Amino acid sequence: MDCRCDWTQDEIRAIYDTPLLELIYNAATLHRKYHVGDEIQICSLINIKVGGCPEDCKYCPQAARYHTDVKASAMLQNEEIMQRAEQALQNGATRVCLGASWRSIRDGHAFDTILEVVKKITASGLEVCCTLGMLSAAQAERLKEAGLYAYNHNLDSSPEFYKTIISTRTYEDRLQTLDTVEKAGISMCCGGIIGMGESIEDRVGLLHQLACRNPHPASVPINFLMAVEGTPLADQKRLPIWDMVRMIATARITMPMAMVRFTAGRIDRSWEEQALCFLAGANSIFSGEKLLTRPNPDYQTDKMMFQLFGLKPQKAFQ
Repeated sequence: MDCRCDWTQDEIRAIYDTPLLELIYNAATLHRKYHVGDEIQICSLINIKVGGCPEDCKYCPQAARYHTDVKASAMLQNEEIMQRAEQALQNGATRVCLGASWRSIRDGHAFDTILEVVKKITASGLEVCCTLGMLSAAQAERLKEAGLYAYNHNLDSSPEFYKTIISTRTYEDRLQTLDTVEKAGISMCCGGIIGMGESIEDRVGLLHQLACRNPHPASVPINFLMAVEGTPLADQKRLPIWDMVRMIATARITMPMAMVRFTAGRIDRSWEEQALCFLAGANSIFSGEKLLTRPNPDYQTDKMMFQLFGLKPQKAFQ
C-alpha cells in the first residue's frame, strides 16, 4: 500500500538519503502511478494585502518589524483582484491563490470582499486557494460556502526548528488551523521552506508531520528560501538544486497522491534544474512575474519551458 500515514522519521530519512538517481527513479515511477506524467498545474498567486504583518517570521519581508523593500498597502479592491484573476486564467492558470499578510482573518468588510471574489473566481472555472493566516471554524465554514477549493497554511519546518524562526505563532497554532480547514471540508495545502539554516533532520521532520496526517494534505508546496535584505535570514546561502530534488522526491514517495508544488525560488534556477524537479515528482508551479513580493518566472517563460519539455497544464478541479 503506497498511501501510508504511519511513517517513522527513520523511514523518511532513509528515503531522503537514497542515492540520487535511484531516488528520482523511485519517485518518478510512483508519480506516474497516481498522476498524468506530462501534466503540471499552473497556479497564480495574487497578493491582495501587502506588508504590515505583525508576526516575526524571520524569512518574511512583509513583517512590519523588518526594514525591507516591501511597503505596506491597503487590501486590493474587488475589481483589481478579479482583473488579475482573469489575466491568470487567460495565461493558462487553473488555480488562483489569494494571499494576505495577516496574522489571522478578521470578520468585516475585508473578509466579506474575499468571500465575494472567491464566489466570482470559482464561477469563472478556476480553483481558488486562500492563505490568510489563522481562522475560526465559523470563518472556514463561510469560505467553504463561498466555494473556496483550498486553504494554504504552511508548517514551514520541523517543530524543533520552527521555534528558532517564529515566536509570534506556535506550531500548535498552525496545526489547529489545519484541523479547522480539514473539518470544514476544504482541501488542505501545506508545506514548508528549505534553505533557512535547517538540518536534514528538520526537513525530514517537516515531511513526517505532513505524511502522518490522515488524510495527507492534497497539496504540498516546497519553497526555496528567497533571502531578502532587511530580514534576519538575509545572509543565508543559496542551496543547490539537489536539496529541492530530494525534498520533492521524498514528498512524492511518502504522499503519492498529493500535488507537490515547486514554489518559491524557481526564478534563478535553469530549465535543466527545474526538469529534474518535475522528474522527481513536482507537478505544480506558480507562474507570473511576482510571487508575493519576490520575482518569479513569467507566464511566457513558463509556456516556452512547457513546450520544450512536452508538458501541458492540468485542468482545474482534478
